[in-house]
Amino acid sequence: MVTLKDVFKQLIRDVQSEKLRTFLTVFGIVWGTVAISLMLAFGTGLHKNLIKATAGLGDRIVIAWPGLTSIPYEGLGKGRRIRIADDDLSAVRGNIAGLKAISAEYSTNMRVQYGTKTMSVDTSGVSPEFGDMRNLIPQVGGRFADAIDFAEQRRVVFLGDKLATDIFGGTSAVGKIMLVNQSPFLVIGVLQKKDQDSSYSGRDADKMFIPSTTFRALTGTKYVNNFVFQAAAASDTKELIKRLSAAMGKRLRFDAKDKEALSMWDTTEQFQFFDIFMLAFNSFLGIVGVLTLIVGGIGVSNIMNVVVEERTREIGIKMALGAKQRWILSQFLMETMLVTFIGGAIGFAISLGVCAVFPKLGFTEYVGDPVVSPMVTLLTALALGIVGLVAGYFPAREAAQLDPVVAMKL
Repeated sequence: MVTLKDVFKQLIRDVQSEKLRTFLTVFGIVWGTVAISLMLAFGTGLHKNLIKATAGLGDRIVIAWPGLTSIPYEGLGKGRRIRIADDDLSAVRGNIAGLKAISAEYSTNMRVQYGTKTMSVDTSGVSPEFGDMRNLIPQVGGRFADAIDFAEQRRVVFLGDKLATDIFGGTSAVGKIMLVNQSPFLVIGVLQKKDQDSSYSGRDADKMFIPSTTFRALTGTKYVNNFVFQAAAASDTKELIKRLSAAMGKRLRFDAKDKEALSMWDTTEQFQFFDIFMLAFNSFLGIVGVLTLIVGGIGVSNIMNVVVEERTREIGIKMALGAKQRWILSQFLMETMLVTFIGGAIGFAISLGVCAVFPKLGFTEYVGDPVVSPMVTLLTALALGIVGLVAGYFPAREAAQLDPVVAMKL
């Protein structure tokens, strides 16, 4: 019976007798493993980077803007302006199935003063839910406006990270008092730096956010500029948009199918596009990597054919002494799998090393960091196993089918 120890000893003898041949064989597998694992790792890293940048705007949210009606409704002509108040949003909050969160957003420029610095800043009045939906994560030591700030119309402000640096320089902004339209406001938080590849009213890093109740009290504004909402399940967003449009249309008297009366930007479509695109892209990279690995496997198969020819007499003697065909088959198959395993292990080590070093090169912003995920590992190991099995089977079968009498004469 052939054991792994016997196979390993025979492999060492083959390596010692044919160093260059063995090196080239293992190198083919190493190169194929590096190709498939790194391609998939970079594809995974790029996908995560795209999702992260897209999520800078919000976590699968929908932004809605009231506009002018374009369809007559119940005797009312088109061209009528739709105005949405906070009471309208409160009426639908909790009454629409699948609605996780909704927040009004009031926007204007406000005059900010701190020390000798004066500037005009884009300001949004929002609800506490807005921070989570828009991924406005505070730096350590700070927070976003909460329900108490909202209920008590507190004069508190959350600053974008770039804006905080422009106003306060390198010092901590949290706990400082600054004037907003001549009224004192307490800085309660600063935005943690984030990637944001899209926006609808300017980058969050340059803006500041206050409770919407405080905004209305300060400016006298009654109607929202826009509102943001989020589905409990991203897959339900399309249906939620229909339900919310119907509810708002019934309340404000406009046709729910009127896209001009209430226009919406469904950001979940971007996430879906990137998921489909990157699935196709990673599949392409995986196929290229597998083909490279197959080339290495062909090299292994050719080398094993040569090994069978060189050891034909040895095989004949073993079979004459009673070795069964399956023992000969398993011996050469195990030798091939062992070579494939060694090459694959070295290839994986190189890939992990590249993934560890790459983030330090400063290209993360553009292509993300390569990640050898469990899925990448599984796919690479599966490809290695199939290539090794196929590459070794045919030479091993040829060796097992040799006629002992003929083999000993060669």
